[in-house]
Amino acid sequence: MSELGSDSVSVLRIIACFDELGESAANADTVVRAAALLAECPVGAAWASGTVIGYDALGDPHGDLHPAQPSPQDPTVWLQRDGAERPLDSVLLDRLRHTLRVAAARSATADELRMGDPGLLEVVLSDKERREDRVRAVSLLGLDPARELRVLAVSSGASAATVEVISQTCAGRLVRSLDVGQLTAILLQDNADSRGLADDLHAAIVGAYPTPAPDRGPWVGIGERMSVYAAPTSWKQARRALRFASSTGYGRRAVAYGRLGSLDLLAELPLERLLNDRDVARINAIAASAGGAQEVATLEAFCVFGSLRRTAAELHVHHSTVAARLAHLGAEMGWDLEDSMDRFMATLVLMIRRMALSSTELAASEVFGPGF
Repeated sequence: MSELGSDSVSVLRIIACFDELGESAANADTVVRAAALLAECPVGAAWASGTVIGYDALGDPHGDLHPAQPSPQDPTVWLQRDGAERPLDSVLLDRLRHTLRVAAARSATADELRMGDPGLLEVVLSDKERREDRVRAVSLLGLDPARELRVLAVSSGASAATVEVISQTCAGRLVRSLDVGQLTAILLQDNADSRGLADDLHAAIVGAYPTPAPDRGPWVGIGERMSVYAAPTSWKQARRALRFASSTGYGRRAVAYGRLGSLDLLAELPLERLLNDRDVARINAIAASAGGAQEVATLEAFCVFGSLRRTAAELHVHHSTVAARLAHLGAEMGWDLEDSMDRFMATLVLMIRRMALSSTELAASEVFGPGF
């Protein structure tokens, strides 16, 4: 203060000092100490609750401080100068009071948050939050900042039973879940590799929701493990991987982003382009009838299991039935499924079709900005 005058520039410098304290989420002790160093004299603050904070001109705690006059405002703030008041003392006290109110409100909000609070999970997942807010949310959730975290994106309609299936598959790992739009986000702190986790989740979901059942259960996208403070990135990866997962027929129920490799390039294609693909449109037209849907499901199974006999065993039909269905569908699509290139084409078209179906449902689930 000894270097400041009474002009508007000096006023702005004091305001900027306290604004910086507020933006840094400083607590009440830090704010009062900074005010004492700025004022170059003892500064104190007292609340109706009886709490008193004081620091001297050197920034050391000063317990023998009392307000010169009681104030109806909470908190009461004051400074103790040996000589005459400085021209901007009143400005300093006004900004000190304001900044302490902001700090108190922030502290009260944090105290109200509890373990598992959806608000905390949203802070961890959002890339629009300040880092210090994310650090505080990680602590309040009980997440270990020294361990890596991954996020799972579960398809719409995920029930408590679905989350339980996933939790059991991830036994012994910290699990937190949050409904985000039409998705469910699940946070894991685990040591599993992405491939193993995807395989385990796929098997668990297939076991809980067999293919013939009307409810085929959820599909899951798995983000990569990374720092807890990079959870928004893992969340985006999980939603991107979710486009490749599907509960249709014999599609993969769980897909890890780390396994996509070059397939991730397909995620760059806009939904309209996927829906208007000629081969996808033809497959959808065939699947519109009961018989056609059966043939498409048989092709999906064949592309997964790789042989007529294995496919027949999974479908509980004779292998000649499988051969007949594939031959009829192949003729309509212009494919010879004994040819490696045509088999690759069939697999690719089915994948793009599943992406189109998945993306249509996921389009309404963009909550934290672009990320699919």
